[in-house]
Amino acid sequence: MDFGLVLQTDPPASAVVGLMKRAERQGFRYGWTFDSAVLWQEPFVIYSRILEHTERLIVGPMVTNPGTRTWEVTASTFATLNEMYGNRTVCGIGRGDSAMRVAGRKPNTLARLGEAIGVIRDLAEGRETEIEGETLRLPWVENGKLPVWMAAYGPKALALAGQKADGFILQLADPYLTEWMVRSVRTAAEEAGRDPDAVTVCVAAPAYVGDDLAHAREQCRWFGGMVGNHVADLVARYGEHSDLVPAALTDYIKSRRGYDYSHHGRAGNPSTDFVSDEIVDRFCLLGPPEAHMAKLKMLRDLGVDQFAVYAMHDAKESTIDAYGEHIIPALTG
Repeated sequence: MDFGLVLQTDPPASAVVGLMKRAERQGFRYGWTFDSAVLWQEPFVIYSRILEHTERLIVGPMVTNPGTRTWEVTASTFATLNEMYGNRTVCGIGRGDSAMRVAGRKPNTLARLGEAIGVIRDLAEGRETEIEGETLRLPWVENGKLPVWMAAYGPKALALAGQKADGFILQLADPYLTEWMVRSVRTAAEEAGRDPDAVTVCVAAPAYVGDDLAHAREQCRWFGGMVGNHVADLVARYGEHSDLVPAALTDYIKSRRGYDYSHHGRAGNPSTDFVSDEIVDRFCLLGPPEAHMAKLKMLRDLGVDQFAVYAMHDAKESTIDAYGEHIIPALTG
């Protein structure tokens, strides 16, 4: 199993770079960041510094979207970083939640997302493709490589990930839901004539190492609110009681009342009072190292290839170090 670290690009950028350096020293192989241009600093600028100050770390957004940048700009940016630092990027992409809504726009359609996945990958890897009737190619790209991993929750999005993406990003760590969603992605891949085992599976969720569970839950409760935004979209599309979406995913948002993006992804988010302790425990990894390892082994057995640690809490350094000392060696050996 691989491990990644997920951060917001809050200033100063040097702190983000420092934490990514620390993560690489502790055995993490991936460095991810949020990507919402209004809420945080520009991640691609910071990726250049992270890549310069690390040797092996693979970096990318969790997640970008096909609406806030034109597709050729996204592809060219990744390809430039790859030319400079040796194919050490990955493109996490989704419909766009905070990035689009904060700017007053709706998330992208799945049709647009599916088209963008192929176009961005083709351009970044030096192939010819078409955008809005224009045939384009980046003539300076040589030996480019850009895996595109798609974030998804609902049945249509899971199917698209299986059909089009190199990897699937699931932003929660509930084993029951993980099993259902991984099976959906791999079934779609197989039906599309692809090798289902070739689709990399990344589970991303907050991890907090420590014995004070009450404090850890409060530090990670924001995550249930963030996931709730996507779940609310699913309920609006499929209804509250649909056979297409598990009740284990949708039931917990019944008391949800709006969302304030100014607190998005932050501990103490006041828009998450509807998130119960049970949901925090299901969606996140909390407790001593042994508890993390037990849940990670379950996820690994369900086909998860990478666990990415959301570290938006007051124990970033100690959690990174605990993973490096206890957890990563036990699960990567």
